[in-house]
Amino acid sequence: MNQLIQQVEQWSKDKNLHEGNSDRQALKFYEEAGEVAAALSRGNTEALKDGIGDTVVTLIILAQQHGMTLEECLQYAYDEIKGRKGKTINGTFIKETDL
Repeated sequence: MNQLIQQVEQWSKDKNLHEGNSDRQALKFYEEAGEVAAALSRGNTEALKDGIGDTVVTLIILAQQHGMTLEECLQYAYDEIKGRKGKTINGTFIKETDL
């Protein structure tokens, strides 16, 4: 995984995206997330795999543009959720404070 992330970061540098406009990168993320939703609604596994991968690529670059790493952001999020209490209702986790 680390090697793949490094390859994406290098690709981003090669394309000069690492210093690009992060607002545009966020829009690219939303576009790719929409492709994930479309693949799910159509039951298209190949398109889903591509969409998830493309979404992760956009997040790697967005983090890079802000001097962060994907691992750092994921660790931050995990530290936020690891002790979270709540219930899963209809396949969605609801935080205890929102119940």
